[in-house]
Amino acid sequence: MKRFDIFGTLKKDMDVIEKELYLSVEGDSPELTETSLHLLRAGGKRLRPVFVLMGGKFGSYDIERLKLVAVPLELIHSASLVHDDVIDDAETRRGKPTVKAKWDNRVAMYTGDYIYGRALELTTKLEAPEIHRILAKAMVEMAIGEMEQIRDFFNTEQNIRRYLLRIRRKTSLLIAISCQLGALAANADRRVASGLYRFGYNVGMAFQIQDDLLDLCGTEKQIGKPPGSDMRQGNITLPVIFALGDHHVSEPLRQELDRIQAMNGQCDVSEAVQLVRASSGIAKSEALADRYIRKALDALDTLPDIKTKKHLREIAHFITKRSY
Repeated sequence: MKRFDIFGTLKKDMDVIEKELYLSVEGDSPELTETSLHLLRAGGKRLRPVFVLMGGKFGSYDIERLKLVAVPLELIHSASLVHDDVIDDAETRRGKPTVKAKWDNRVAMYTGDYIYGRALELTTKLEAPEIHRILAKAMVEMAIGEMEQIRDFFNTEQNIRRYLLRIRRKTSLLIAISCQLGALAANADRRVASGLYRFGYNVGMAFQIQDDLLDLCGTEKQIGKPPGSDMRQGNITLPVIFALGDHHVSEPLRQELDRIQAMNGQCDVSEAVQLVRASSGIAKSEALADRYIRKALDALDTLPDIKTKKHLREIAHFITKRSY
């Protein structure tokens, strides 16, 4: 299924969102405008705006109102990526140079801060204190998730529960509130907004697990960076945690991770990648992602039976489908 197929009747409104994204980062600083546009032009799935608009379909749909939620959410996501690239010392994102690589760390950090500020500035045009509270709380949780990830770099003793809490904060929460805030901005029923939140939360969890699997099982062409980049950066993801509990590969994998840490990630990680691929970690991670998708689809069953529900079901399957 192609991106156009997913957007369906939303394509026209997604074009509006795309235009507003570019306009939102234009300002008095030519440098910050340039770096922000560089990031946005690198593309992306734009999942969060899509979910906002689809959430709005369950209420009084108004693109002029919904864009005041959809654009800030995508900006917040984009700002977090700029900061991630600094922390991870990433040279490319989606196959293109990162802001950090094309300019430097300081410019990248200020770019992220600038984009966050622009996001908050846009939301002030929406007179809805509840939406502001939900958005602010999510940003706090995202920051905590980032700190937890840094704290757990190369921590081979972390458990699955810790990992799941981290990805809830870093990834799942923003997708969940995208669905929820779209409904709230359209004055949909609160129970519908809650059902959409549960859908988005579970899709977000599955999406991140699938992303972690792609990092290990995908090709460089597919993921825009060499396989095993997470391990090189010290990010111990779910497949690796499962593999560390697999007695067939546990000891050599620990040795490889120790070597990668000792070399500060500036080394070949193909042996560690092969060890994880040969373990039960891949299948176990896929099974957990599938469980989250089933929960997401169960949440959809509680929603009114409109055409958008079918589209949400299709998106859930699309963003977590195997491509390795």
